[in-house]
Amino acid sequence: MTFKESLAESIRTLSALSAIRSEIDAAAKLILETLRHDKKLLIFGNGGSAAEAAHFSTELVGRYQKNRASLPAVSLSADGSLVTCIGNDYGYDQIFARQLTGLAKPGDLVVALTSSGNSANIVTALQEAKTMGLSSIAFLGRGGGKAQGLATCDLMIPSESGTACQEAHLFLIHHFCELIDGEFA
Repeated sequence: MTFKESLAESIRTLSALSAIRSEIDAAAKLILETLRHDKKLLIFGNGGSAAEAAHFSTELVGRYQKNRASLPAVSLSADGSLVTCIGNDYGYDQIFARQLTGLAKPGDLVVALTSSGNSANIVTALQEAKTMGLSSIAFLGRGGGKAQGLATCDLMIPSESGTACQEAHLFLIHHFCELIDGEFA
């Protein structure tokens, strides 16, 4: 794909986010309510989505743009020792679900990031969140895959490009951080 084509796809995808505005607003409400009640976000993904999970938790525990109190968020993808321990002992499909059973408390919010929606560890974790009675948000793309419909709120990016979906996920993360700064700074 040429630079011009890539740019056009990214712009098309970001512009199409207005079509899922009600879902974006619902996700924002879940995030803000969780933080208002001093509960935490448990965020995860694989590969580039793992990097975005770490980015989101960093913006909350550290800061986004404004000085404010540190907010509770954990990237379940970030601890390589823990991820490989669980993967080795229980199977790779359990790396996030096992962490949820150990770390999540009532009122916490589970946040999954995936551009395909077909990773077994994402699907298993969203099912575990449901079993535990936890609210969840799934940042999805390319039709949502097997993860579609498992979360309390699906953010289905209207694109078949995994790259454009990840770019839209990051845009939404920053949008939510703006709202969080507005409320907690």
